[in-house]
Amino acid sequence: MGAQQPQRVPGGGAQWKVTADEFPISTTLSVSVLEIEPGAMRELHWHPHADEWQYYLEGAAEMGVYLGMGHAVTEQFETGDIGYVPMGAGHYIRNTGSGILRLLAGFNNGHYRSHDLSAWVASNPPDVLAANLGLPRNVAEALPKERLFIARPPDAR
Repeated sequence: MGAQQPQRVPGGGAQWKVTADEFPISTTLSVSVLEIEPGAMRELHWHPHADEWQYYLEGAAEMGVYLGMGHAVTEQFETGDIGYVPMGAGHYIRNTGSGILRLLAGFNNGHYRSHDLSAWVASNPPDVLAANLGLPRNVAEALPKERLFIARPPDAR
């Protein structure tokens, strides 16, 4: 994993992954290491085919998980803590510390899949977003037009 070129977001962080694509014998497990810069966050996303277990290797974080039916949980994590997100639950991870946040995430599926909120928003026309989210059209038109993956703090943009 260390020799791999990560997916990088300048000023935001990086992700390394090992899946069945890189390690074909691993059909029921994939892993990811995330590094998130101070103030940045892994945007709201969900995994449609796997639960997620997290082990916090370094730093401090806040994770919010939307469990459906109007129920959400927000928890704080530090080095050595373990987090869990059930399959399909929307969640984000924000670095709340002053240094790098590093965590190992494991998934009970050999293929890593993630649906990011920004990608979903960018794939819909503004009139559809305005109607379905109850937003004024000018607000819907100002929403991001590209996938963010890791959202950088405002001063890093």
